[in-house]
Amino acid sequence: MSIFEYNGSAVVAMVGKNCFAIASDRRLGVQLQTVATDFQRVFKIHPKLYIGLSGLASDAQTLYQRLVFKHKLYQLREERDMKPETFASLVSALLYEKRFGPYFCQPIIAGLGQDDEPFICTMDCIGAKELAKDFVVSGTASESLYGACESMYKPNMEPEELFETISQALLSSVDRDCLSGWGGYVLVVTPTEVTERVLKGRMD
Repeated sequence: MSIFEYNGSAVVAMVGKNCFAIASDRRLGVQLQTVATDFQRVFKIHPKLYIGLSGLASDAQTLYQRLVFKHKLYQLREERDMKPETFASLVSALLYEKRFGPYFCQPIIAGLGQDDEPFICTMDCIGAKELAKDFVVSGTASESLYGACESMYKPNMEPEELFETISQALLSSVDRDCLSGWGGYVLVVTPTEVTERVLKGRMD
């Protein structure tokens, strides 16, 4: 078993019309044994920027703490919030710095940039970025997430339809992966508001 699969995870981000959604499952396991059913994988950097961290749970939490520290320093120095593109480069550099003993995480970054243009990207554990205009996925359920998102996604969705689409994609994908699941957590971010919802999924 790969170290990335040790805790199990499923994270997905999707772009809508001047909005984006980021969702994750809630299971924390140790291989096939479930340890917690309310584990957080999506973290807030600032009100228009979020990061989802799949992979090894302990590394995800460490990485998040380092990123918050770096972002706070940036805020003090620049007196403004970081743009999603800048933050993606920061995460990439941070991961590449540790390339010989990497954080076993595959981050997904989602945010609203200039003119509230949605930005999403993912990267591997050493910071190789992959930008997308529609959706990005990571975690143990990534293969089934690709299939579900590919068939359900359509461009320029309004926030409510985007929520419905990402939720259905997440729930149907984690049912096909025994290492992730136990409900979901979805954030829909628009220029004016952030909607947070918890999904109830199969509890097995």
